[in-house]
Amino acid sequence: MATEVKHFRVTYNDIHNLIRKSTPRVAAEFNPDLLVAIGGGGFFPARVMRTFLRAQTENKTLQIQAIGLSLYEPVPGATVEQIGHEVIRTQWLGPDSGKLLVGKRTLIVDEVDDTRKTLGYALSELKKDVEAELLSHPEEERAALRNATQFGIFVVHNKLKPKLAELPAGTPYFSGADVGDLWLDYPWEMTDIEEHDRLAIVDAKSS
Repeated sequence: MATEVKHFRVTYNDIHNLIRKSTPRVAAEFNPDLLVAIGGGGFFPARVMRTFLRAQTENKTLQIQAIGLSLYEPVPGATVEQIGHEVIRTQWLGPDSGKLLVGKRTLIVDEVDDTRKTLGYALSELKKDVEAELLSHPEEERAALRNATQFGIFVVHNKLKPKLAELPAGTPYFSGADVGDLWLDYPWEMTDIEEHDRLAIVDAKSS
């Protein structure tokens, strides 16, 4: 008999408060110059984090850029074999991605670190863009620019489970909460938000 998957319902207020509690550490230890949200789950968390970072740092012009990556959702042109196994790029920062990133501290934001395949792909590909851009700079300047270019990661939830990708040693990593290997129901996936919130309260009382 198949084991029933346990669902954990997350509300907008839950996410807002996890980010509020996490931001002081992000500001103190990384203080990003730029946020890169992974769509679609990273959009709302990045927007909330921007509000708190602007309030807690001197960077009042902090901006959000977006990339689109899909692992589990069907996208045009994807095969059945790719879905769930291969990260598919649906949106990127544009042809001058490297120019945007070089010399900056960039925080990659997503809603959940599940298998880590999406985060690993995002970090690897953004670093490739940086390396390509560095080739346009004089060789004697590249080492300093490379050292000034840093990437960190923030996720609302980190699932405590074996990962299928590794992050480079020393990568600043922040999570709002560590959770078990649950099925997380996020509010932006719901068509009836009132019922979702009601069930979330029931869950919280019974846990």
